[in-house]
Amino acid sequence: MKATDVERTVDAVWRIESAKLIAALARLTRDVGVAEELAQDALVTALEQWPRTGIPDNPAAWLMTTARNRALDRLRHRRMQTAKHEALSAELEMDRERSDSVETAADDEIGDDLLRLIFTACHPLLPTEARTALTLRLLGGLTTAEIARAFLVPEPTIAQRIVRAKRALSEAGVAFEIPRGAELRRRLSSVLEVIYLVFNEGYSATAGSDWMRPALCEEALRIGRILAALAPAESEAHGLVALLEIQASRIRARTRADGEPVLLLDQNRALWDRVLIHRGLMALARGEALGETRGPYLLQAAIAACHARAATAQETDWVHITALYDELARLTPTPVVELNRAVAVAMAYGPAAGLELADRIEAEGRLKSYHLLPSVRGDLLAKLGRYREARGEFERAARLTHNARESRLLLDRAAACAK
Repeated sequence: MKATDVERTVDAVWRIESAKLIAALARLTRDVGVAEELAQDALVTALEQWPRTGIPDNPAAWLMTTARNRALDRLRHRRMQTAKHEALSAELEMDRERSDSVETAADDEIGDDLLRLIFTACHPLLPTEARTALTLRLLGGLTTAEIARAFLVPEPTIAQRIVRAKRALSEAGVAFEIPRGAELRRRLSSVLEVIYLVFNEGYSATAGSDWMRPALCEEALRIGRILAALAPAESEAHGLVALLEIQASRIRARTRADGEPVLLLDQNRALWDRVLIHRGLMALARGEALGETRGPYLLQAAIAACHARAATAQETDWVHITALYDELARLTPTPVVELNRAVAVAMAYGPAAGLELADRIEAEGRLKSYHLLPSVRGDLLAKLGRYREARGEFERAARLTHNARESRLLLDRAAACAK
């Protein structure tokens, strides 16, 4: 087999298996940073050996065995003094003796291991940016360069965030464990937030020349599905997956062939992915069947489902969407939720009613630098025939956004108001 073919195989195996590998090693070493180093060492060894020896029948098992052996060697060379290290060494020895197969060595605990890794990477002691980068690195299998390109941030910045995050977890002695009780709920919100932020950055890029970065959406959805499968009793995990599935179903319809954005009400719904919509509706049903009070992700998923069920934009049940936003606003009374509620009210009861709510948000001054506020106001003013004011709002929105595609869209809408 050619070296390039081996490299492609190794890359594919790494993307699929790296999270499981790092999770299992973190359980054994109690250190996420060390676990990633060991996994990377095994990867390098594979790149060196497989072109000569051929790709093993079970590449994942080979990587696990190699990494586990390196972990044992590392612990031996440290001349372990403490009982903790003695116990870890014994555990590794037993793990090696049980089998050289990743299935038997890790299958029984791999679900818990992955869940532990998710909760560790998204630990609240880390800044949000660090949690996001670390999650994509450990669970998404993305390289530092890929994460940097996705977020349009210099590669050294991402590298520093990851290094500092791993150091902070190690220095704080964060346990590699699944939290319980009230702590589980508190930590779960942090995990869901990271997955949601990653998806949103892919769905509506905050900066750069592209309207979307679908690769980020795919990674967030993949990690979200893992979390929901590992925590089936958590309704909000299912709610988040439902929301992301339905949102992702629209990706093909959100841009024209030239990459320019297409707004929701103008999209060709025949391009919506019905498989993803079905998956989203099923996830929503699973979350609601748990019988708990609906949290913010379940409510947002229910709103997305209203759009997904409408065959045309005109058939959208805006009255029901408004009621759902009322419920969401009581639960999370943020100005962004209030702005979305204003849009729903405008669609259900007329632009004047929606503009009244948007003007109230404007007067409060809480979204001064948020480009979607003047964008919404511009849209509602235009529908009321107040084109001069609408033009000014669209121009203001264009100045506030950092996304080139969105800026052009807003300037085009401003120009249309001048005609």
